[in-house]
Amino acid sequence: MSKTEVKYICSSCGAQFARWQGRCDQCGQWNSLVETVVSTKKQSGLRQGSGGQANIKSQSLNKVKSDNFQRMLTGILEFDRVLGNGIIPGEVILIAGEPGIGKSTLLLQLADKIKTSVVYISGEESAQQIKIRADRLGINSSNMEILTETNVEGIVDTIDIQKPSLVIIDSIQTLYSDEIASIAGGIAQVQLCGQKLLEVAKKDNIPIFLVGHVTKEGTIAGPRVLEHMVDVVLYLEGERFHTYRLLRGVKNRFGPTDEVGVFEMIDKGMTEVKNPSEVLLKERLDNASGSVVTVTMEGTRPLLVEIQALTSRTVFGYPKRTAAGIDFNRLQLLVAVLTKRLRLTLDKDDVYVNIVGGFKITEPACDLGISLAVASAFKNKPLDPFLAVFGEIGLSGELRSVKDAGKRIKEAEKLGFKKIILPQSNQQSAKSKAKLLVARTLKDALELSNLS
Repeated sequence: MSKTEVKYICSSCGAQFARWQGRCDQCGQWNSLVETVVSTKKQSGLRQGSGGQANIKSQSLNKVKSDNFQRMLTGILEFDRVLGNGIIPGEVILIAGEPGIGKSTLLLQLADKIKTSVVYISGEESAQQIKIRADRLGINSSNMEILTETNVEGIVDTIDIQKPSLVIIDSIQTLYSDEIASIAGGIAQVQLCGQKLLEVAKKDNIPIFLVGHVTKEGTIAGPRVLEHMVDVVLYLEGERFHTYRLLRGVKNRFGPTDEVGVFEMIDKGMTEVKNPSEVLLKERLDNASGSVVTVTMEGTRPLLVEIQALTSRTVFGYPKRTAAGIDFNRLQLLVAVLTKRLRLTLDKDDVYVNIVGGFKITEPACDLGISLAVASAFKNKPLDPFLAVFGEIGLSGELRSVKDAGKRIKEAEKLGFKKIILPQSNQQSAKSKAKLLVARTLKDALELSNLS
């Protein structure tokens, strides 16, 4: 029987300490040390040669063969887009999201699309419960094996014996190892189980999907070292009361990290949204003040989203600012520019800004759209319903260039927009059948949109 001892492990970087302390010496995080019972049994990870020495040899880079590494397509185009056009053999992919967002549903549909052998390992549901969910989704795959197990050593043995083409584990927080005397989901357990699954994936070139829980702060539960260990980290995002879901990549060793997949949650599961711009604009009112369409980039994909703004006289001494879908500090900055540079008396009005559809926009190219929406609401003047805008705004009120202006214009033109306001610095790369209105400052943009 192996002995155990108490260690204090940092949940942020995984560093171990003999005593508790308020601040981790390795990463500098405060109150991140967690008391954990670990085994003192030594791991036999080295292959022993003669004399008990490790028999490990390096390999020349130019002799490593990579031509047999063919990407596996999932059959879900939006998923493949985020992964970088498919799954790499031996890739470990961590997908996280809030409870009920659709992680298990999406992966069950993915397993059904894969026409080769797939092992779906669940530590949260029984085989009968998975079958009930599969029947609701219309899934009846003969290539999918179901295993309800939480012991990571047993899971590794199963993978070694069956050699499936894909493994899905739902979820990493439910697994435990016999080598550590702590409960499943603990810092040490998640780290050790992740390491064991990573080893079997690389050894047998079997891709593994890991479902991860998130904390109330929105980060993946467990040690941050888990995100460093895996090859890909995906977040499934969306508002609970909206049907649309965004699959966003935040780490990808074999593909881009700025791509996003758009899905809609319906009774039959997650369906791909192939033209998100058209879906987001279909309920827009034509003659409503405070409404404008901007073109934002999600990875290499341009998206047209509606920005709505509302201003009303404050009943308190301090005006209120509310932002949904954009950064609150960015809204404060733009309101200050409108007040100072364009003489709009917004210091006595509450300002509310919302991105329709539950989307979140972080790029500064939506600055012009936010500013025009606020000015339209303040002046109570509707904008042209066939007008689209994009551009970053500086503190001096100037319009700065944005990337991929050509793609943005092409997407707006495809959806029937006849006028596009863009920064003057993007004029040379802009060609379109639509009427391009070039503005050097925010004041120019207001004049072109008839809001001056």
